[in-house]
Amino acid sequence: MNSIETIIDELFGNDFIYRMHASEPFGMKSLQNFNSSDFIFFGGTNALTSNINKEKYIGFSLQNLLYFKRLSLLGVGWWQYQEKPNLYTKIFLRRVLDSSILHSVRDSYTEKMLASIGIENVVNTSCPSTWKLDDKHCNQISKSKSNSVVFTITDYNKDPEHDSIFIKQLQTKYDEIFFWPQGLGDLKYFASLDLTSKESIIVLQPNLKSFDSILENYKIDYIGTRLHAGIRALQFKNRALIIAIDNRAHEIAQDINLKISQRGNLDQISSFINSSANSLIKIPAREIHKWKNQFDLGMT
Repeated sequence: MNSIETIIDELFGNDFIYRMHASEPFGMKSLQNFNSSDFIFFGGTNALTSNINKEKYIGFSLQNLLYFKRLSLLGVGWWQYQEKPNLYTKIFLRRVLDSSILHSVRDSYTEKMLASIGIENVVNTSCPSTWKLDDKHCNQISKSKSNSVVFTITDYNKDPEHDSIFIKQLQTKYDEIFFWPQGLGDLKYFASLDLTSKESIIVLQPNLKSFDSILENYKIDYIGTRLHAGIRALQFKNRALIIAIDNRAHEIAQDINLKISQRGNLDQISSFINSSANSLIKIPAREIHKWKNQFDLGMT
């Protein structure tokens, strides 16, 4: 969201911007504000599904279509690999998404799923958090192993055996190890893992400021299951390896050359740790420019 807000401010810095949590039901005041807006942007990494009527990752429904016929996607992705969208989802998305605007999606899979229901005014811009990772930026990212590492795990997608093994691997490879609990249940999950010398692992405060501080002030590697924590490390010019546990990392990696490892593949993780290589991300600059350029309307 930090990246999305930066993009919106860049495009509409002189306009009033009204923000809402899209996963919560909207009250009448919010609906009135949306109805009077020039543009309505919807950003959410896993917000779209093939069964919107059953899997509620968005807080509006068919009853809100009067207000949402001009919704514009910004870096939105599909929740997991699924069957073709059901009829409800097809009708809903074809009604709610602005047909006159190019929509930004985070990966090729999402683009294909929308095309399967006739929504083709879409460009694959990758995740907005990657948009500034151009060649100039990536050439400044550390190329070789650091003495320190920060890792993450994921409370809602647990694999105690493999997660414990990769953390033990880090303990043998790095002098200093930090753990950042990004999610609400990550710290509790970490406490449950069977690890030796757990007290030697430094636990960071569970907020973005704490994570940013370690990325900014240390020459440090990132290895973990949290996708956006890894991208955040790249933003701060630190090496990063994402342990892929869902379709997000897999699809983004295929599109832009993000470094990932399969969960439990110690050889892949070891190869990353010991290798010396560039972290060149292939951001889709032309598609990003095309999406941004459509809003160059001389608005004040």
